[in-house]
Amino acid sequence: MSKDTRIALAGAAVAKMEREKREKPASNDSHEKGYMMRAIFGIFPLLVIPVALYNLLALGFGGAVETVNAQGELIRATSAPILNLLNGQFMSLPMISGVDWVLTKGDAILLLAIVFLFLEILKSTSTGTSTIVNHAISMILFIVCLIQFLLLPNFATSTFFILMSMALLDVLAGVVVTIVSARRDFGVAGDV
Repeated sequence: MSKDTRIALAGAAVAKMEREKREKPASNDSHEKGYMMRAIFGIFPLLVIPVALYNLLALGFGGAVETVNAQGELIRATSAPILNLLNGQFMSLPMISGVDWVLTKGDAILLLAIVFLFLEILKSTSTGTSTIVNHAISMILFIVCLIQFLLLPNFATSTFFILMSMALLDVLAGVVVTIVSARRDFGVAGDV
């Protein structure tokens, strides 16, 4: 068999496979739902979850900035009213050294945010449209966090400041990683 014949047969086989792929019936709903969930996961910045959790705590259980004492005098708090809640014990584990390791509620929120920041950086290695939308929503999340930090008393805590910093790092790291990944993909595709 000559070389030209083998090339023609290979081309015909590839064309047949492409034709069969196009003529194949539409995929079932589970694949479409899986694709939709991946798209939503790609667009949705995961740091929204710990920020929303903090918002629920701050707006629902944070307490008032101004209170009235027994004499009827108005007393304004000098620190965020939510600090008592954030510094409350979330869990405690006895250590071999004999002391208890105490994880506060604020620390638990930050631990959750660290895990989500790691996942966000992993997601930013892709170069699709959903990644760009994810970065835009992450930027909006950072701006909302900055406004809350500056204007609302229950958000003027170190826990929320660290959450806001993570949102900023998500934006910066995401953009940088995406640019580096795109440059690498462009270099490989362009044989550079």
